[in-house]
Amino acid sequence: MTIALAPLFFDQGRLDAHIHENHNLDYPTTRQRRILALLVELGELANETRAFKFWSLKGPSPIEKILDEYADGMHFFLSLGIDVGSLKKDYEISKPDGVLVAAFLKTYEYVIKFRADPRHETYEAAFQTYLDIIPLLNSTPDDIIKAYYAKLGVNYQRQQNKY
Repeated sequence: MTIALAPLFFDQGRLDAHIHENHNLDYPTTRQRRILALLVELGELANETRAFKFWSLKGPSPIEKILDEYADGMHFFLSLGIDVGSLKKDYEISKPDGVLVAAFLKTYEYVIKFRADPRHETYEAAFQTYLDIIPLLNSTPDDIIKAYYAKLGVNYQRQQNKY
């Protein structure tokens, strides 16, 4: 299954420009903070799935909450892609072998590789691992796109409210 992200990259660029203008920032000076924010959001997503909580019988959060957390990660991934000049806008999503825990760990690993070598090639490899989590959440590209746009509205509102 394919996910077409050109409109999301465009809209993320507009949000980033708004934030940069309001806070007197730019991509290079915020890259490390955006990478850390991405890793935090990945952890928040993992926490909502509860995939790693072998000691607990409680199930995952509602899918709406999980998709909201996934959308947070999308914002940072898209922003980082713009930052490093990635031209890849369409990705093939495949269900990775293994379990959700392995997919989260692989994404962490690839984001850390991107941090050490911030080129579009390492970015695209990291983003691919994140997108490959979608089927493990029993979700579709359309679910992710809807969640992204819902969160985009929230993020603009937060900027207006001096969040």
